[in-house]
Amino acid sequence: MARQSTKRSKDRRAMAIPQNDLFSLDSPLQGEIRGERSLMAFPFFALAKTAWMKPLTYKTEQVSIEVRPSASGVATIYDKEIVLYIASLMAAKLELGETVGQDFIFTAHDLFTVTGSNHSARSYARLSEALERLQGTQIKTNIEAGGEGEEGFFSWLSEAKLHYSRSHSGERRLKAVKVRLCDWLFRAILLDRHVLDYATAYFQLGPIERRIYEVARSTDEGEGLDLDIATFRLQIGYQNPIANFRAALKQIAGGDTIPDYRIELVETLDQHEESRRGRKANPMRVAITRRPAICDEGASSDSSQDGLGDSRTKPDCESPLESGADVTEEETIVVD
Repeated sequence: MARQSTKRSKDRRAMAIPQNDLFSLDSPLQGEIRGERSLMAFPFFALAKTAWMKPLTYKTEQVSIEVRPSASGVATIYDKEIVLYIASLMAAKLELGETVGQDFIFTAHDLFTVTGSNHSARSYARLSEALERLQGTQIKTNIEAGGEGEEGFFSWLSEAKLHYSRSHSGERRLKAVKVRLCDWLFRAILLDRHVLDYATAYFQLGPIERRIYEVARSTDEGEGLDLDIATFRLQIGYQNPIANFRAALKQIAGGDTIPDYRIELVETLDQHEESRRGRKANPMRVAITRRPAICDEGASSDSSQDGLGDSRTKPDCESPLESGADVTEEETIVVD
């Protein structure tokens, strides 16, 4: 999707629902985009812009994840935008003390505005395709949610529908999107409350950059990260050879494009020496550190929001990489 600036006004107002609507909208989103910590830390989505038809696996001593594709492929990192949006709607309601269920109804317009997508007919077509993948992709994991574990597979969305009406000329006009969030993620957000905010610039990043940001954000304890490149590749969910991954990391590190974080590739001290002697070189390491935030005078630089109901106020800080413009008002979009 073509990307637009995603910085939104802080005083976005809930829009009036016409009396003839048969459902009440959960949109527009009030607050920031946020995500569940496990969903940030581990590779549940394909790092692809087109259909990825191969299964994904992730396995360590503590965590196992298996992702099976549907006929339209595995849900991608771009499809994940919808999951993040839904999670953010839920988190915002919980913070307001509202009762929440697993069903959410929202406008595609607000989704596109929040994620920085354009409002073209093609974006609406891609939305339909993304919902199909999110409903069709099968996930199995031993990660517990809300104090409970599951055996077997689940989908991100157990239901996904586009509601539309007809104009006098017969054109379809999309009214709302209705989805049902899976039990696993619903319990995690509702009971575990391990929810973290995302940088606004996240939606302007490429697939690998998004995962680097998520891994750094989900594991950041103020001390940074230092991992060997093979372990980091597994955590990111990169499927191609490690040589390609190394080249991609060098380009990303050189561009310094990760919001809030700096990435550096560190060669071990004896790597060149061992290479000259014909022995296998020690693996390269990846070091990630948090960049200083640009804050208003008197504001704290701690922007962590680990958990809902956190009494700390998010400072008026902005990453040097973040920029944008205010959103427009809701409008009717004709869908071919």
